[in-house]
Amino acid sequence: MARSRPPRPGRAGARRRKVRPAAASRRGAAAKQRAAVVRGAMPEDGATATTVGAIRVAAKRIYEPAVAADGTRVLIMRYWPRGIRKEKVDVWLRELGPVIPLLRAYLDGRITWAQYTPRYLAGLERPEAQAALTELRALAGRGPVTVLCGCADPAQCHRTLLQRHLVGPAA
Repeated sequence: MARSRPPRPGRAGARRRKVRPAAASRRGAAAKQRAAVVRGAMPEDGATATTVGAIRVAAKRIYEPAVAADGTRVLIMRYWPRGIRKEKVDVWLRELGPVIPLLRAYLDGRITWAQYTPRYLAGLERPEAQAALTELRALAGRGPVTVLCGCADPAQCHRTLLQRHLVGPAA
């Protein structure tokens, strides 16, 4: 006679995943952000901000929580980031993201950051990118703008390059 097991709750044979409370996962990120603000590593809203005249352009990671000071949130990535809802972004200017071959070469390690930087800035001279830059400048003229992308390191990210480009002599 075969021995039978009592029925398991949920799907038969499926492993149960331990779910962390949402507050616990956010608590760690908030503590890190507060520590960075105390050290002076970044502004209180978590973004790096540059102001030109009355125009405020901030650069921020898309996965950081939105704040009211962000103003118009502009995504500057070629591909839509995973896990981000459309409501978290006001405008998507994909032409301001790096072209795919350049991005692949950098991520695969075939070119360095020093080689990537001038190539990205040269890509901003394309007509499609110029149209997107014009739209971004118009948005910035109306109020604060935050450019967003998924890169974890702001020092080696095209959002920082774009921010510097917007406040440079060409702006």
